[in-house]
Amino acid sequence: MIKDSELILNPDGSVYHINLKPGQIANDVIFVGDQNRVEKITKHFDSIEFTTQKREFKTQTGIYKGKRITVMSTGIGPDNIDIVMNELDALVNVDLITRTVKPELTSLNIVRIGTSGSLQADIPVDSFVMSQFGLGLDNMLRSYLIDEVSETEIEDAFISQTNWDLRKGRPYVIAGSKTLEKRLESNKIFKGFTGTAGGFYGPQGRVVRLGIQDPNLNNKMDSFNFNGTRMTNLEMETGAIYGLGKLLGHECLSMNAIIANRATGNFSADPYAVVDSLIEYTLNKLAE
Repeated sequence: MIKDSELILNPDGSVYHINLKPGQIANDVIFVGDQNRVEKITKHFDSIEFTTQKREFKTQTGIYKGKRITVMSTGIGPDNIDIVMNELDALVNVDLITRTVKPELTSLNIVRIGTSGSLQADIPVDSFVMSQFGLGLDNMLRSYLIDEVSETEIEDAFISQTNWDLRKGRPYVIAGSKTLEKRLESNKIFKGFTGTAGGFYGPQGRVVRLGIQDPNLNNKMDSFNFNGTRMTNLEMETGAIYGLGKLLGHECLSMNAIIANRATGNFSADPYAVVDSLIEYTLNKLAE
């Protein structure tokens, strides 16, 4: 039995942070960081059956072209992903009455729609990137037993090619879902490694007033290449989603709207338009 202190429920029986009960989510789930982006997706739905929000975690479930889909905001960063992935899994794979793991487990399809900055000059603003791999620069996932799901050969290559300082922790690499990749790919999509940082400023190489441990890290990541697959972009959630998804048995894929290019210094003239375009693209692919 799972102790009350390990999986906390609200007085109404919903899971603590995300405020959801079993049956209120679909098998196909879209993650967004920004709670205000939830309704930018569900405005396309034919109907909405359920809405709830607690803190930054807003959820709506409804129907789009006959497909039942849930849209959920996660907030920013790997720490929030740790909350959302564990509590979402508990909704489908834990009997919340007996507090025991169900004998038959459910696998969810989880697609992240996020904004991101490109690391490559030839991946322009207003384009889409599909994350074939999440390359985690944070340490959150190292709290779990990840050796069976991580790509240690790629990790070693990244550490060597970037001269990574292991005092910051060992980077991890997790592959995205091949099933969802085939479902969502097209000739409009760039693919590669998506770096997941544990912060927005120093961890992504930004300097405002504070000096950073490796001022050349972004340039090193730009040039990282493993058997032809290169770094495409940098954000704050994908690696954590992929890692926990693999450990928990869910299919996960990250779709990124490129609104900035760190290599050229460009920023999208209309970042909202590229996000809206990626939303419609992803919804239609899921509904096919």
